[in-house]
Amino acid sequence: MITVGMTPCWGASGEAFGTVVTADRARVGSGPISVGATVFGGDRLFTDDTGSVQVRAGAARLLLSSSTIAMLAKDESSPAASLTRGTAIFSTANSKAFSLHVGSMTIRPKTDQPTVAQVSVVGPKQLMVRSTRGSVTVAVDDDVREIPEGMAYRIVLDPSPSDLAAVDRETADADMDANPAQAPQGVGAGKHKQPRRAGRSHFIWFAIGIASVATFFAVYEAVQSPSKPSN
Repeated sequence: MITVGMTPCWGASGEAFGTVVTADRARVGSGPISVGATVFGGDRLFTDDTGSVQVRAGAARLLLSSSTIAMLAKDESSPAASLTRGTAIFSTANSKAFSLHVGSMTIRPKTDQPTVAQVSVVGPKQLMVRSTRGSVTVAVDDDVREIPEGMAYRIVLDPSPSDLAAVDRETADADMDANPAQAPQGVGAGKHKQPRRAGRSHFIWFAIGIASVATFFAVYEAVQSPSKPSN
């Protein structure tokens, strides 16, 4: 689970968050959840190893895959969720329709165009973000960056010196593999190295390839069905 920093703590708002569209081996709190049920801010959703649940919330949809835990909330009056384990896929019809929190990071659509993104917790302080339709922003405090459509990034939150050194080694190795005859001079000098902000880094990231369009557009169609979110 992600445990870094101060995860937003909204508490149970009592406001309706949305309606369950599909549910298979999923729970809200300690009880089972069923299609058509209303879920509320402060509800914690769980899916089993082979489970999933999809919730419609206004102009957004949230799909939790297997072995996932997320808490629902309202963030600045719009639907939001905090992902602590597993994988969440969200689709939106506008930039203010939904936001997803992982630890100290907030992921949200960049524009009012239809957007689909997948976020996975892959280890302590680590997550993977894929944007398969539209662009999303990832932000910790005033450090805001964009992930364009079709790209995927691995992100390390609140990196330690050893995390920074590991990224330097990985980027140097990647450059050497790509251009053996033009190996970088000095650790981390390669062209794939991501620039760092001056001062303390809230997070580090690097591209891990192009998101699988076919797979994620299939998910997009599933998330949009049976009716597309409206503005």
